[in-house]
Amino acid sequence: MMKVLAALVALLWSAAAAAQPAAVAPPQANPAVWNPAAPYITAGQDEPGYRSWYLAAPWRPAQVKAFNDYLVSNQVGGILPTWQLLRTATSWADCGQQPFEVPPADEWPNMVQTLRYVRDYVIPAVGPVEAVSVYRNPQLNQCAGGAPQSAHKLDSAIDMVPLRPIDRITLMRTLCGVHSQHGAPYNAGLGFYAYIRFHVDSTKYRRWNMDPAVAGECPPIIHPDDAATVGQPIVAPAAAPAPAPQPAVTSPTPERGQPH
Repeated sequence: MMKVLAALVALLWSAAAAAQPAAVAPPQANPAVWNPAAPYITAGQDEPGYRSWYLAAPWRPAQVKAFNDYLVSNQVGGILPTWQLLRTATSWADCGQQPFEVPPADEWPNMVQTLRYVRDYVIPAVGPVEAVSVYRNPQLNQCAGGAPQSAHKLDSAIDMVPLRPIDRITLMRTLCGVHSQHGAPYNAGLGFYAYIRFHVDSTKYRRWNMDPAVAGECPPIIHPDDAATVGQPIVAPAAAPAPAPQPAVTSPTPERGQPH
């Protein structure tokens, strides 16, 4: 009798266990938020920092308005937020400089042409972008490691990051293809720094800091006097055989830039 009761209890226990719902796995943590500007922007150069900078001196609102009005009057307002176009260098604090600065008014036309290229070809190719470094006064440019003739000193250059997820190689391939097709009429310069930070200016048609695997897919830009075609080796154009050997064409010296 006891054996029968024990067997019945075991049977009921098994049935009850089988009726329990399957264990539910705990929800996965949210994936990391895509924030490509984070490696380059510190507190003080973010949007709250801009508001503090804007209000810290009574003359700044008028300066910012004049700069914004100039962009709007030249049909390039709103392509990038005006406050981002006032960002200086990533190393502004280490250099004892301001996180934002309104460029000299005589340099503003240079920014107009750069913004046109960003509007016409960069954003359509890679989506919205964020400006992380734009104008640098000469002292800040030198401290930040910029090239002596850096386009940042002319308010022509914008260092940007894409706001849609993309890997470095895809970014390079995409922007290099666009630059090869459309960069020359804009005098567009295109360069790449660490991770997915890239540079556009309208000072001279050139490219630099291309990864070798990507550079090989982009048509070379042949400018023997250009010091900014790293990764785009200069190749002498084919010529008819000559009786005397031609001197070898050497690669140019890399252009230094802001690596941060």
